[in-house]
Amino acid sequence: MSLQIPKFPAVTPSFHLLLKHRIEAYFESKGIDQHGNFKLFFKAALLVVAFIGIYIHLVFFTPEWYFAIPETVLFGIVIAFIGFNIMHDGSHGSFSNYRWLNRMAAYTINFLGASSFMWNVKHNIIHHSFTNIDGLDDDINAGIFLRLSEHQKRYKFHRFQHIYFWFLYSLLYIFWVFYTDYKKYFTHKIALVPLKKLDIWDHIIFWGFKVLFLVTFIALPIYQVGFMWWLVGFLTTTLLAGFVLSIVFQLAHTVEGTSFPDLSKMNGKVEDEWAIHQLKTTANFATDSKLLSWCVGGLNFQVEHHLFPKVSHVHYPEISKIIKSTCEEFKVPYIVYPKMRHAVVSHLNYLKHLGRA
Repeated sequence: MSLQIPKFPAVTPSFHLLLKHRIEAYFESKGIDQHGNFKLFFKAALLVVAFIGIYIHLVFFTPEWYFAIPETVLFGIVIAFIGFNIMHDGSHGSFSNYRWLNRMAAYTINFLGASSFMWNVKHNIIHHSFTNIDGLDDDINAGIFLRLSEHQKRYKFHRFQHIYFWFLYSLLYIFWVFYTDYKKYFTHKIALVPLKKLDIWDHIIFWGFKVLFLVTFIALPIYQVGFMWWLVGFLTTTLLAGFVLSIVFQLAHTVEGTSFPDLSKMNGKVEDEWAIHQLKTTANFATDSKLLSWCVGGLNFQVEHHLFPKVSHVHYPEISKIIKSTCEEFKVPYIVYPKMRHAVVSHLNYLKHLGRA
């Protein structure tokens, strides 16, 4: 039996349309573009230069271990920040108003070992449409290892998932580049959703960048510094990057207060209109922290991102005021945790509850 992809209801009046008009009015009144600006381009350049500089120093200048280990830690953080700030905006077309520049930004994920094609389908199309719907949203699919939705089967070891999840989150990057991309490629599906057919150029890009990653992140470093030192550096970098990437994305959806609609009860139709669905399944955290917002590319403003993914994250603090006030006006949920630690505790409580319920 084939999977029936549910549809969102057409609602009149539409809450999303109202929000859209208000956000458009904001940009028109300010006379600014919704894409990235000089501050974003400067940050992107800084991160790219840092990435190249650290890589060259580690691989070709082989510093002593007491310099190399801190550098690999910094390298992992830089990789995560490139994903948050450059790749993410670029993949949504919000990095720049130039299409070629957005594509270049989006393609940074290929240089880091993952597939931009798979990311686009998994994240932009599926996750942003069917957020927190088990069977469709691959972001809440961790196999048997974690129970991230009440609609997923519970195993006895899940009662400890709030303890061991730290380690599993660290494996994200390694699993991503060495397993999940290939699984999607060969099974032709993401979660239960069939993958559209790849054309010849998609195949070339997929395999070309996979080979490039193997050469630049594995073969060349091993040749330069030896297997054991490469392994230490590679694991330090990828485990840290994996954890940072995982925790930021999970704090936006798998916390107390967010909803997880049941696909089996939809009968081909999602209960809420799309914007309301996004608000019920998404949460913000630490939105007053400018430093955190800078580091994670505004992904602590996840509500704003899900409602307006084509707006660059540099504008989220301002448009959040409009969205929050509109939600209050129409008594629509707007979930926000004041501090990041509050969101982390809520995520822990959520995992603990699902593991024992």
